[in-house]
Amino acid sequence: MAQAKGDTADTVMTVAQLEAFLAEVFPQAFGPGRAHHVEAVGRRTALVRLDADDAHLRPGGTVSGPSLMQLADVAVYVALLGQIGPVALAVTTSLSINFLRKPAPGPVFAEAKLIKLGKRLAVGEVGMRGPGSEDLVAHCVATYSIPDKA
Repeated sequence: MAQAKGDTADTVMTVAQLEAFLAEVFPQAFGPGRAHHVEAVGRRTALVRLDADDAHLRPGGTVSGPSLMQLADVAVYVALLGQIGPVALAVTTSLSINFLRKPAPGPVFAEAKLIKLGKRLAVGEVGMRGPGSEDLVAHCVATYSIPDKA
């Protein structure tokens, strides 16, 4: 599980630094009135919350697959940045997701863990849950390409 909100000696960036950086480079997800929030960052981990509202729903009133995919992608990116610092051009090279249950509107939490962190590639896995639930609504594995340092 990711560390509690705030600074930790195991990360390069704090929650506040991550949110500021993400608001700058991804204002569509982290700008004013944003739906995504970094809850915690720790050693190779991150906890990100999506406040799923009408814009994130599919017919039938459940959180849409694309919204969950974005949440998972953001969570791995946050875990990665927590370890390597503000690298805007670290990019997703693959993402595989399994939808397990229909998440209700409201908060969805993504807990990311980097299972490999190399010089050029990082692989993370993400479990997504509703508030107070142990049951996963989705599970994702994503790979990120890390650019050479300038």
